[in-house]
Amino acid sequence: MGQTLRPSLALAACCVFAALAFAQTNSEDASARYAAAGQQALAAGRYSEARTNYQKLAKLEPGIAEIHATLAVIDFKLRDYELAVGEIQTAQRLKPSLPKLDSLLGMAQAELGRFAEALPGLEKGFKQSTDAEVRRMCGLQLERAYTGLKRDSKAVEVAMELNRLYPDDPEILYQTGKIYGNFAFLTMQKLAEVAPSSVWRHLAAAEADESQGSYSLAITEYRQVLALEPDRPGVHYRLGRTLLARSYQGTSAQDTAEAAKEFEQELQRDPTNANASYELGEIRRKGGQFDEAEKLFEAALKNYPNLEEAHLGLASVLLSLQKPELALPHLHQAIELNAQNEVAWYRLGQVQKALGNTADQQRALAEYRRLHDKANQQIGIEPVFSPREVTKQTVNPNAQ
Repeated sequence: MGQTLRPSLALAACCVFAALAFAQTNSEDASARYAAAGQQALAAGRYSEARTNYQKLAKLEPGIAEIHATLAVIDFKLRDYELAVGEIQTAQRLKPSLPKLDSLLGMAQAELGRFAEALPGLEKGFKQSTDAEVRRMCGLQLERAYTGLKRDSKAVEVAMELNRLYPDDPEILYQTGKIYGNFAFLTMQKLAEVAPSSVWRHLAAAEADESQGSYSLAITEYRQVLALEPDRPGVHYRLGRTLLARSYQGTSAQDTAEAAKEFEQELQRDPTNANASYELGEIRRKGGQFDEAEKLFEAALKNYPNLEEAHLGLASVLLSLQKPELALPHLHQAIELNAQNEVAWYRLGQVQKALGNTADQQRALAEYRRLHDKANQQIGIEPVFSPREVTKQTVNPNAQ
C-alpha cells in the first residue's frame, strides 16, 4: 500500500510516553535503561535496535500493556505483521482501553491478507478516528480489504469519501483512481455477460476502443449500434468523429468524406447538436467551402455559445472571407473562454494585421510565442480532441 507504515507514529508516541512513565517510577534500573534506550532508538528510526530493547523490557515487565503496544508499532514498521498482531492482541488483553490499537490491528491484518478479520478495526478507524493520518491509512487499507473481498461497491464508497477528505493527496488520488478503474472494468464485464448483443454492450465497446485509439474496431462497434437502433442520438456523431480520427492517422480522404456524411446524418436527426455542426464546419473550412463553413459554425454557436473551437473556426473563415472586423469579437470571446489557447492569440495577430493595428498585432503574436514555447516544454502529446470532444483548432502559418 506504499505508505502503510506512517499511521503508527501517533500510537507510538502514546505507548512510548506510557512506557517511559512506567520506567521512571520503577525501581529496577534495568527496566528504566531498556525503556530509555528503546525510546531513543525508536525516535531515531532505528527500529531493530528499538525492538531489541523493548523485547528485553517486556521480559522484565510482561504485564505492562503499553510495552506490548509499542512493540506492535515497531513490528509494524519493520513489516513483521504477524508479530505485530500478536503484540496487539497481548496489549488488548492486558488493557482493553488502550487507544488506537483496533486501527493498527486492522491494518496489520490487511497487510497479511486477512481482509475479513481486518474489516472491524479498519471500519472503526475510518469512521471514528479523530487522527487524520490514522483515518487516512485506515481508508486506504479499507479500499484494499473491500476489493480483496470482492465488495467493490463498498470500495468505491470509501474511495469517494477519501477523495472528499483528502482532495489533494497524490496517494489517495492514485489508489482511488485504481478503485474506480477496477469498478468500471467489472461493470463493463458484467454488461458483456448479461447482454452481449445489446446496444449498450456495443456502445461501451466502441467508446473503449475509441479512447484507446483503436479506431477501426470502434467504427465496427458504432455501426453495430446503428444496425440495432438507427435513430439513437449521438451515435452518428461519434462514428463521424472516429472516422475523422482515423483519417488523421493515414490522411484518408475517404474517411474524411464518410465522417462528413455521418455528421450530416446526425444533424438531420438533431439539428441542435453543436459538436456535429462544428465538425462538419471544420471539414468544409479545410476544404475551402467558406460560406457553408460559416453557416455551420454559426449554427454550432447558436446552440452552444461557449464552444471555444467554434469561435476560432468562425474567425478563421471570416478572415478568409476578408471580414476581419467580424472575426475580432469571436477571437476576443475565445480568449475570454481560454486565455491559454495559443491558436486564439495567433489568429488575433492575423486579424489585427488585417485591420492595420500593428501594435496590437505584435502583442498578440508575442503572447502566441510565449504560449507556444511553453507548450513545447511540456511532456507528452496533446490529444486530437478537446475536452468538449471536438477537433482542436491548430496553427497553420501558411493559411488562415
